[in-house]
Amino acid sequence: MKKEIYLAKDGYKMNFEIFYPDAKIPEPPLVVFLHGAGERGEKIDHLARHALPKLLEEGAEYPTVILVPQCPENCVWDNIVFDVKTLIDFTVAKFNCDKSRVYVTGGSMGGFGTWAMGQTFPDFFAAMAPIASGGMTWRCRNLISTPVFAYHGEFDEAVPVVCAEVMVDATNSFGGRATLTLLKELRHNDGIDTAYEKFGVIETLLKEKRTDFTPVPEAFSKYFN
Repeated sequence: MKKEIYLAKDGYKMNFEIFYPDAKIPEPPLVVFLHGAGERGEKIDHLARHALPKLLEEGAEYPTVILVPQCPENCVWDNIVFDVKTLIDFTVAKFNCDKSRVYVTGGSMGGFGTWAMGQTFPDFFAAMAPIASGGMTWRCRNLISTPVFAYHGEFDEAVPVVCAEVMVDATNSFGGRATLTLLKELRHNDGIDTAYEKFGVIETLLKEKRTDFTPVPEAFSKYFN
């Protein structure tokens, strides 16, 4: 796949990379990947340490555009969801991406960010895949029209598997569609890497397409007025 690099010093919200297939695809899908806490900062080569960007640098091919932003060092994804959305909109426009096939995924801090992105833009993503993650259970009511495919290492020492279980249970309790794949005998980092290497995360996402763009009200918005 080809790669373009954009740097914050050139006026962008943050560093980011865009991978895209060698052969042009009319209206390609878009996958947004959110990295973990250790890849924050300004050294863009750190993005290739783990998971999907590592596979891409090693030659993996996917029939989709892939956006990989780099979170600034003093932030977490939850703080900058609107900045990430700006990069998504930029990428969609640049590559004429299919707006019914935009996906978000990530591991660890990026998994938490995946939940936050889906909850903040509940009528936008076709599906999401948080890995080694958790988040705000009460806000899962925002995900009634967004399929969720969660993955978690059975022996994750950094983010206990219960963090994902309660999110998946909450999403389903509100009428959403969420599944949790338990990665047997795997811990935190190896669970994240293995999910992308052997469990078809990207392929699973690409099967989904958003057909319902009905606005989803923010949780507890009835109390705002």
